[in-house]
Amino acid sequence: MSKSVEQWSSKITFILAAAGSAIGLGAIWKFPYVAGTSGGGVFFLIFILFTLLVGLPLLLGEFIIGRSTKSDAILAYKQIAPNSSWHLIGRLGVITCFILLSFYSVVGGWILIYLAKALTGQLSGLTEQEYGELFGASISNPFLTVVAQLIFLLITSYVVSKGVSNGIEKASKFMMPALFILFIFIIIRSVTLDGAMEGIIFFLKPDFAKVTSETVLYAMGQSFFALSVGVSVMVTYSSYLSKNENLPQSAISIVGLNLLVALLAGLAIFPAVFSFGLAPDAGPVLLFNVLPTVFNQMPFGTIFLVAFLLLFLFATLTSAFSMLEIIVAPISKGNEKKRKLFSWVVGLCIFAVGIPSALSYGVLSNITIFGKSIFDAADFLVSNMLMPLGALLIAVFVPLKITKKDLFEELQNGSTISKKIFTCWYLLLKYVSPIVIIVVFLDVLGII
Repeated sequence: MSKSVEQWSSKITFILAAAGSAIGLGAIWKFPYVAGTSGGGVFFLIFILFTLLVGLPLLLGEFIIGRSTKSDAILAYKQIAPNSSWHLIGRLGVITCFILLSFYSVVGGWILIYLAKALTGQLSGLTEQEYGELFGASISNPFLTVVAQLIFLLITSYVVSKGVSNGIEKASKFMMPALFILFIFIIIRSVTLDGAMEGIIFFLKPDFAKVTSETVLYAMGQSFFALSVGVSVMVTYSSYLSKNENLPQSAISIVGLNLLVALLAGLAIFPAVFSFGLAPDAGPVLLFNVLPTVFNQMPFGTIFLVAFLLLFLFATLTSAFSMLEIIVAPISKGNEKKRKLFSWVVGLCIFAVGIPSALSYGVLSNITIFGKSIFDAADFLVSNMLMPLGALLIAVFVPLKITKKDLFEELQNGSTISKKIFTCWYLLLKYVSPIVIIVVFLDVLGII
């Protein structure tokens, strides 16, 4: 089996692609609505703690697995622990990404629908209620949602078929700075609306009375979802890194960008939510109801809305690229012809599996799984079950199967990490991460 022959052209392109993988829907679409349904400020605080104390050590662990082996998510585990079942971690990651992309692409389709509506002037001059009704009508239209989901996956498949440097890297390079700049414009308008302070307080002031075991579970799941850890995406991405890249610095940069975007997303959404009297716990539809309402209050709002939706689409696609890449890389094994073929085949298979999620707000809205729609059930399975399970297994695998000496040497390649910082990271990964994940699960199950 061949090792990865692909490589990022520079550290900054790797950070932008990895941050793009992490930021996408996780920070911009999902974070505000999960925070809104899980207590606001207290959720944000717990999310930050999980990201720094559990997510960051795991991210670095995945980087080490990938770069040290220069292999895909399945072969990497086989290489470190041959003749064992540890490669199932990689297979779990592939399955998780397959399910994740099946419903994630539905939201990508929603963005395409809204982009088309914005370009044709259908999102101009509506009231808050009319925006809500328009969104409800759009996502319940079976033909529209399925076709939009297909187009989103065709774009994703095309870029991944082109490879890392010609596809993923080029698509990620210019999107992030533009997205940040546009976010600033939205925030300035959002926080200057009447009644905006109530939303800022809701988002930034923790109310510990709102803490429940589900709040903690969702905060942990969101930290994994937002950083793309637990599914071995970062194992695959880091396998394309050269040996002289600074892994700790890259990990900190990605986590920092992720937390910054989560903060920006909250400041863009919640002041406007409270200003317009909308419900902060509206769920997945929150972003699509609030942002058009905010842009409608701005000069040249339609232009800004089109620009934001376009950049939001790019951010969403960069995340989709990483999910498809982790599935395609083990199958193609560095063969360019196989990559092209399997990018399209896998993309179409994901589309077929995702159709029920696309229809779960329309013709299949009466079908529920444990009281959740098909879309929400798939989201819960991935974010709150499979990702934490994958993260737990990686946290156990790294210190168990790679010696401390090898771990330290791998982290020292390209960096000047001190023994103290290494020890701190090692203890967090070996003891804190597994214990926290297990305790949260046991609490949710009612065992403790």
